[in-house]
Amino acid sequence: MTPAARVAAAIEILDLVLSGEPAERCLTTWARNNRFAGSKDRAAIRDHVYDALRCRESFARLGGAKSGRGLMIGACRSQNVTLGEVFSGVGHAPAPLTATEEAALLAPVPEGLELLDWPDWLLPQLKADLGEDFVAVSLAQRERAPLFLRVNLAKTTREKAMAMLRRDDIDAEPHPAASTALKVVQGARKLRLAQAYLEGSVELQDLASQIAIEALPLDGVASALDFCAGGGGKALALAARAPKLRLSAHDIDAGRMKDLPLRAERAGAWIDLLPPGAVTGQWDMVLVDAPCSGSGTWRRTPDAKWQLLPERLDALVALQSEILQAASRYVAPEGYLVYMTCSLLHCENIAQAEQFAVNPEWQWVEHRQLTTQDGSDGFFYSVFKRMDAE
Repeated sequence: MTPAARVAAAIEILDLVLSGEPAERCLTTWARNNRFAGSKDRAAIRDHVYDALRCRESFARLGGAKSGRGLMIGACRSQNVTLGEVFSGVGHAPAPLTATEEAALLAPVPEGLELLDWPDWLLPQLKADLGEDFVAVSLAQRERAPLFLRVNLAKTTREKAMAMLRRDDIDAEPHPAASTALKVVQGARKLRLAQAYLEGSVELQDLASQIAIEALPLDGVASALDFCAGGGGKALALAARAPKLRLSAHDIDAGRMKDLPLRAERAGAWIDLLPPGAVTGQWDMVLVDAPCSGSGTWRRTPDAKWQLLPERLDALVALQSEILQAASRYVAPEGYLVYMTCSLLHCENIAQAEQFAVNPEWQWVEHRQLTTQDGSDGFFYSVFKRMDAE
């Protein structure tokens, strides 16, 4: 495919996404229906689509319309690409610019467009919550997120894992924020077939989660429950950090944990999976990776950014509080409750922690908010200790 044909394909896919279809499903369907497209073509089209979704508002204003075509005109303008070379109508290229489109391009470009790539209704809240970091975080959220790996220190060392990855043409470098973290700098698309990944020496996990797991107090902790386990990434990280820890995982939707047994076997870990409604007893540590807006991960799932609505955020905040209270019942005396989200919003993070900390039965040990300024996704964790009743 020519570069222009790739843009035309991105326009077709973006129109579907803008109508409400999930981006990943649209990309997969397009690839199945257009098998002539090679792997490089599919990768380039994916990049076009996700770049446009990250920068939807600014690209729409640059391109004169909130449509697939408008977004790709805006993308080309932002990259100083000569529009006539792409929008030529030749072969499979998009049609030439109309007179209306050309007239719209003559209007001056407003300053600060790059700060508007957030949902309009959420902008005031983000400005207040992020404070002096708002501009830097806004700019970073327009870029592709870095790919991080967690080295399974129960199996290997960071240096050996890097050497294994190099043999499969994957270059990764250590990140100082976590002793387990590797940042992939080249060859990311080869990871799924890399020996280090297939044998469980490395796992995909963002830097923020690794920082949080490494910071958890494990002295005196012999058992842990991942209460909202999902795919089980944090349970696996705990297993690697403390191989003798008795680990259990639970999720209200058991289907989310379907891959966890295989992942645990590959990592050399044992995790007891608890089906919904089967949580009984107490653990020395309970992790609550709560359902949230995902605002800290919108670089990776930019279509989710535009789907979040105020009523959905309100429902999530209420649900987080309910889950936190429910999970707290399973913490043993002198045990720890860990609340986590991949959110940037205070209402999901510090406000939830403050509300829970009012309970005199609990001591608030620590908390931390991470943003792209830390090199990671947006993330929050807070640790509480249950006080032994006198």
